[in-house]
Amino acid sequence: MGFEELLEQVGGFGPFQLRNVALLALPRVLLPLHFLLPIFLAAVPAHRCALPGAPANFSHQDAWLEAYLPREPDGTLSSCLRFAYPQALLNTTVGERQSRGELEDEPATVPCSQGWEYDRSEFSSTIATEWDLVCEQKGLNKAVSTFFFTGVLVGAVAFGYLSDRFGRRRLLLVAYVSTLVLSLASAASVSYVMFAITRTLTGSALAGFTIIVMPLELEWLDVEHRTVAGVLSSTFWTGGVMLLALVGYLIRDWRWLLLAVTLPCAPGILSLWWVPESARWLLTQGRVEEAHRYLLHCARLNGRPVGEDSLSQEAVSKVAAGERVVRRPSYLDLFRTRQLRHISLCCMVVWFGVNFSYYGLSLDVSGLGLNTYQTQLLFGVVELPSKLLVYLSVRHAGRRLTQAGTLLGTALALGTRLLMSSDMKSWSTALAVMGKGFSEAAFTTAYLFTSELYPTVLRQTGMGLTALVGRLGGSLAPLAALLDGVWLSLPNLAYGGIALLAACTALLLPETRQAQLPETIQDVERKRCVHRTVSVWVSTCRWMQVLRYLTP
Repeated sequence: MGFEELLEQVGGFGPFQLRNVALLALPRVLLPLHFLLPIFLAAVPAHRCALPGAPANFSHQDAWLEAYLPREPDGTLSSCLRFAYPQALLNTTVGERQSRGELEDEPATVPCSQGWEYDRSEFSSTIATEWDLVCEQKGLNKAVSTFFFTGVLVGAVAFGYLSDRFGRRRLLLVAYVSTLVLSLASAASVSYVMFAITRTLTGSALAGFTIIVMPLELEWLDVEHRTVAGVLSSTFWTGGVMLLALVGYLIRDWRWLLLAVTLPCAPGILSLWWVPESARWLLTQGRVEEAHRYLLHCARLNGRPVGEDSLSQEAVSKVAAGERVVRRPSYLDLFRTRQLRHISLCCMVVWFGVNFSYYGLSLDVSGLGLNTYQTQLLFGVVELPSKLLVYLSVRHAGRRLTQAGTLLGTALALGTRLLMSSDMKSWSTALAVMGKGFSEAAFTTAYLFTSELYPTVLRQTGMGLTALVGRLGGSLAPLAALLDGVWLSLPNLAYGGIALLAACTALLLPETRQAQLPETIQDVERKRCVHRTVSVWVSTCRWMQVLRYLTP
C-alpha cells in the first residue's frame, strides 16, 4: 500500500482539504501585497529642482519656472537640472556670458543642489520623496526591488532545505513571525540603508510562503483534484494584486501602506493552530504516530467511516517503511540521478523566464495611458481569465504544453508590442495587458507543474532551488528596466526573449497530468524508465505497421 491508497481511504478531497486551502489563502494574498509593493512604495512623482522663492502652487508656475529650468527634447521642463543663472536676469553681453562658460544659445545648467520639490497630488510620501531617490540616485530606487528579490532568493534556498528537514508547518510559523517583525522594522526605517537591509530580510522571510504553501496543499490532495485546488488557491494571489490597488489608493503614505499590508500576519500566525502538517512528509521521516493522527482527523472531517481498526497504525507503518528517508535531503540530491538532473536544469530555466517576464511587466506600470491605480487594478483583473485558461489547459492539453504555451504567449505579446508606433497607445496598452495575463498563467502553471515533478522527499528542496533561480530573474527585472536609457525598447525585448527561451525549455520536461505524486527518488527514475519503454514500444509498433504495408 502507498500513500495514495491511504489518502483514498480518508478522502483525497473534502472539507479537510478545503479548510486547508482556506487557511493557506492568507499567505497567498500577502505575497503580491509585498512583492508588488514597490509600484506604490517606490513611486516617483513629478518633481523639479527646489528653487528659492518658488510659488506655492506646483501646477501653475510654468511662466516663472521658464527662467530657472531648461526644457527636455520633448518640451517638458527638466526634472534634474536648473540654469546656473535665472534667464530673466541674463541681460548681459555675450562676452560676459562666455566668461562664465556659457554659450549664447545654450545657457549653463547645473544639478539640483538644493534638493527637489515633488508633486504630492497622487502620492503624499514615497521612499523616493523621503530620501530624494531621483535623477542621479534613481538607480537606488530601482535597487530596492532588486535587494528585496535577492532576499527572496536566499530565503528560498533556506526554507526549501529546512522545511524538508524540519517540516512544512513549523517553517511556515517562522516565515509568518519573521515577516511581521521585519516589515514593522522597515516601516520604522530612519535611513535608506536601514530600509534596504530590512526589506531584503523581509524578502527572505516571505520566501517561506512561496516555498511551503503550494506543496503543503498538494500533499493532502488526490490526483484528480490537484489541478482544481492548485488553480483555485492561485486566485488568492490575484485577489492580493487587486487588493493592493485599493489599499494603495486609500493609503498614500508609504510607511502607513507598509504597515497596512503587514498587520494581517498576526491573524495568520493564529491560523496555524488549525493547519495540518503534511502526512506524506511525516511518513518519509518515520513519524508514524503523528501521521496516523492527522489521517484519522482527515477521515473524520471528510465523513469517511475509518477507525482505528480499518486504518491501523501498523498499516501506516508499512507505508512509512517503504517511504522513509534514511539520509537528510540535500540540494546535491537534485543532480545525483539523470532524470532529477534533467528536471532541475529545465525547471531552473523555466522559473527564471517566468519570474523575469512577470515582474518586468508587473513593476513597470508607466507609459500605458492610465494612472498607477488604474493600471494595477487592470493588471489584477486580467489575471482572472488567465486562471480559467490554466485550469482548462492543464486538464486537456497537459502541464507541459500549458507551460510552454503561456510563456510563448507572453513572448509574442511583448514582441508585437515592439512593432507598435508611439501613436498606437491603445494597442500597446492592450498588448501589455495581454502579456501580463499570459505571464500570470505561466506563473500559476509553474507552481503546479514543479510541485508534481519532484518527489516528496525532495519536493521542498526542489521548489527552493527553482525559486532561487526564479527570484534571481525577479531581482534582475527591475534593473532591466534601466536599459531604456540605451534603447527604449530594449527592456521589452529582454523580457520577451527570455520568455521565449523558457517556453522552448518547458517542452523538454516530462508530463505529469493524471500522474501520482512521486514519493522517492526511485519513483522519479522508475517513471523515466517506463516512459522510455512506452516510447520504444510505440515507435516499434509504428515501424511494424509501416513494414506491413511495404512487405508483399
